[in-house]
Amino acid sequence: MLNDIIEEGGAALAYGAVGVALLALGFLVVEVTTPGKLGRQIWTEGNRGAALILAAKLVGVGAIITTAIATSEDGLADGLVSTAVYGVLGIIVMTLAFYLLDVLTPGSLGAIVVGHEGETPSGQMAPACWVVAATDLAIAAIVAAAIA
Repeated sequence: MLNDIIEEGGAALAYGAVGVALLALGFLVVEVTTPGKLGRQIWTEGNRGAALILAAKLVGVGAIITTAIATSEDGLADGLVSTAVYGVLGIIVMTLAFYLLDVLTPGSLGAIVVGHEGETPSGQMAPACWVVAATDLAIAAIVAAAIA
């Protein structure tokens, strides 16, 4: 029993490390696809558009990671690799969807969702923020379903 706990605890730590790395990658993708310093915009300036986009990306990546872990049937090493691969693929598809939206819509989507253009005069977020967030979550659901 103690051996099982130690083994499963090690697996949890390993999956946790892969998950944290993928979440960091998700953060970096939002940082690269939007102008300005993301951390400063969210934590110092209180930019709600930037926070919504990042939150949706992280929830989506988390859903993909969770599905990959839950469906991995092989050994720990194979499970870690498949989780990393599916996570990266999900982030790639989310990024491609963002750029497709950017091409199909007027203006710079990154500037709209995190810049001064991202908020209306009344202080509400621009509708584009919600569209990008919904797209990330939809892509994550699609990738998670493909894994299962």
